[in-house]
Amino acid sequence: MTDRPTRSQRLLVVDLAARSKNWALTPAGERQITETTPNGWRVHLVRALTSSDGDGPREPSPESMDAIREAEVYFGFGVPKPLFLAGKKLRWVHSAAAGVGNALYPEMLASDVMLTNSAGVHAIPIAEYVVAGVLHFFRGLDVAAEQQREARWDKQFFVSDDTPVREVAGARVLIVGAGGIGGQVATRMQALGATCIGVRRHPERGAPQGFERVVGLDGLDAELPRADVVVLAAPLTRESNGFFSAQRLKQLGKGAIVVNVARGALVDESALAGALRNGDLRGAVLDVFREEPLPSDSPLWTLRSALLTPHISPVSPGRFWPRALDLFCDNWLRYDRGEALRNLVDKHAGY
Repeated sequence: MTDRPTRSQRLLVVDLAARSKNWALTPAGERQITETTPNGWRVHLVRALTSSDGDGPREPSPESMDAIREAEVYFGFGVPKPLFLAGKKLRWVHSAAAGVGNALYPEMLASDVMLTNSAGVHAIPIAEYVVAGVLHFFRGLDVAAEQQREARWDKQFFVSDDTPVREVAGARVLIVGAGGIGGQVATRMQALGATCIGVRRHPERGAPQGFERVVGLDGLDAELPRADVVVLAAPLTRESNGFFSAQRLKQLGKGAIVVNVARGALVDESALAGALRNGDLRGAVLDVFREEPLPSDSPLWTLRSALLTPHISPVSPGRFWPRALDLFCDNWLRYDRGEALRNLVDKHAGY
């Protein structure tokens, strides 16, 4: 990377014209960015469409490729490798996504370019999604929906001696990932009477609000047999890829529910489908998958005990951009003043 440009040349490239209207930067958002612009800066708003899926696009638009050559700061959905390589003057990249896996190529890791993300911005809608998914199975709504489709009035599932219908109060919820999303899940589940145990890489940092306690990754296996709900809210890293294996699924009780709002690659999907098919788990709430879109021949589609959604847990119309831009604009002013940035990613840890 070259030396920092002079102040008169400092350029921010904003590449957020998402094809999905739910995620495209709004006119109000554009105004907020331009009105925040510090002295000595200019802003290039890329009009070419881009992808907001997952951790961002794999290929940049020609317009963004042209604009990035003079940019000191880039704000997009991740940063595609060709774009990063062309941005010789880049000093800071901010992603509107929380995950940064697609941006952690060797050239980014070897550089001194700062990378920040939007972790925590999606926490509230995702936490509400988790609560809704847990209640779906705790209250037997999967069975109710099936009976409705069949025009069948049958109380037996709900009133039998061995019914799995239950309240949240008294449930033991194991939350893998005690960051922004995990913390919001814990706060809500605790308010409903659940006991929340967190799993985090650095348990010495203590238990955030909502958690009874936290354990390290080495304590996960001891907690699984007692968990009524397991919520996966951890970033995808080399260590977490596939870590919720068939063996770990077998440690869960038959009444357990698995919720994945992290990344599909954390879970052995074949083993999960088998456990659901065999009745070894009460249910699974899945918003993310190893391959997206989920292939039409996936066995998960056919299972009543699997609640599947197309990676929409963060959707919150009208709320995302105000939160995301408050974070970015605050960071931009911090960067201009030479202060520490919020949400700075540890590029080698992966989050």
